[in-house]
Amino acid sequence: TALLLSGVALAAQPLITDDTGTQGAGGHQLEFSLTQDRAHNRDETERTRTFDGVYTYGLTETVDLFAGTGYSRIRARSTSSTVSGFGNPAVGAKWRFFTSEEYGTSLAIKPEIVLPVSSAREHDGLGAGRTSGNLTAILTQAVPFGEIHVNAGLGRDRFRHNDENPTTYYKRFSIAPVWEMTEAWKLALDTGIESARAEGHTVRTRFIEVGAIYSPSKNLDVAVGVIRAVDNDSPKTTTNSLTAGVTWRF
Repeated sequence: TALLLSGVALAAQPLITDDTGTQGAGGHQLEFSLTQDRAHNRDETERTRTFDGVYTYGLTETVDLFAGTGYSRIRARSTSSTVSGFGNPAVGAKWRFFTSEEYGTSLAIKPEIVLPVSSAREHDGLGAGRTSGNLTAILTQAVPFGEIHVNAGLGRDRFRHNDENPTTYYKRFSIAPVWEMTEAWKLALDTGIESARAEGHTVRTRFIEVGAIYSPSKNLDVAVGVIRAVDNDSPKTTTNSLTAGVTWRF
């Protein structure tokens, strides 16, 4: 669940589902977010606080390049232990390869390379110790109330210590309608499912998020979101998250 929610920083805040929008040639964007997670099951409760930063540059009108990373602090109740450090840096691109002005439809693809963390940080649960990656297909459709975004993706996490953490393969699907309430305010509902498979064992995690975006100007957004995620493992883990962030385009 924590790996699923860590993708928040790479989508339009506060959403987990990304859109096809790009910065335009020469455009820059900075995003910063703070997320507080509480994951619990019958055996354990874990609290994680993560500060994420992402920089995006518009290479052309339809191609963005981005790089981001996050710093996390994790506290487990059962051991009263606390670990902290930087997670996996990520670099990637988004290419909007199709746009229909007539129908309000656009399509994009987003490949992403996830760079490794050290062996010690992998052991602490801060990230994967070998180079990993994701590939996401994105659809954005204009509708009378705003937009609907749809994502379908594949991913793989690779670890140094396969005996402790076997390579994990992911499939993701999500959909996010966004309502344009006024020029300055948007409301969003984001829901989806992620399937994680490792050594023949599959865990499915469903999530739902309610978010709001306030734009005091066309180049500045302030966003908040509340997320609930539940998996089907035994015992089940439920994660409740609160995220807040700022996006600045220049």
